[in-house]
Amino acid sequence: MINILLVDDHELVRTGISRILKDERGLRVVAEASSGEQAVQYCRNETTDVIPPDVVLMDMNMPGIGGMAATKRILHYCPDIKILALSVSFEEPVPTKVMQMGAAGFISKNAAPKEMIDAIRKVAAGQRYISDEVAQKMALSKIQSNSQNPFDELSERELQIMLMITKGGKVNDIADQLNVSAKTVNSYRYRMFEKLGISGDVELTHLALRHGMIDIV
Repeated sequence: MINILLVDDHELVRTGISRILKDERGLRVVAEASSGEQAVQYCRNETTDVIPPDVVLMDMNMPGIGGMAATKRILHYCPDIKILALSVSFEEPVPTKVMQMGAAGFISKNAAPKEMIDAIRKVAAGQRYISDEVAQKMALSKIQSNSQNPFDELSERELQIMLMITKGGKVNDIADQLNVSAKTVNSYRYRMFEKLGISGDVELTHLALRHGMIDIV
């Protein structure tokens, strides 16, 4: 039996995926989480009434610490868990960075139910899985040097904070969620602005939308 934790900030998405997996032999949704923080907490819970997941189906674009940071934390504390990233936006450098963190796979939210089920089974068996749509984007980004994504220049932490800002996160809230000072968050912000050639959060959001780093929900 493959035990699955569903992580997505949209209840409708979680309900839909849960229904798809419900009748699949050998697959069982043991819990749902609406944020990266909840996912990390669940995976670290060692009480007897919690069934540890074998696979975490993780949305990348969520408020709070987001899917990338949650992936990194879960794999730090629970390296045997397989993370299957799921996202509407899969422009580089997000897929590459997530896979480098140790995620077992990355699929598009546009994937057919059968592909998602196949991906879950493969990562649970120790294989890696990247959907064709995502793999194509990753491959093209490596050969299209003339249209380089400016977000490639950001560090992992800068990319994480960028995603939190574009989700409407305020500096003090981001600082609390990342356990750093507001001054540190602002330092990352200004460093990002300099690298991207912009001057504020509104421009950051517009640039992220233009390059497919975030989606309009």
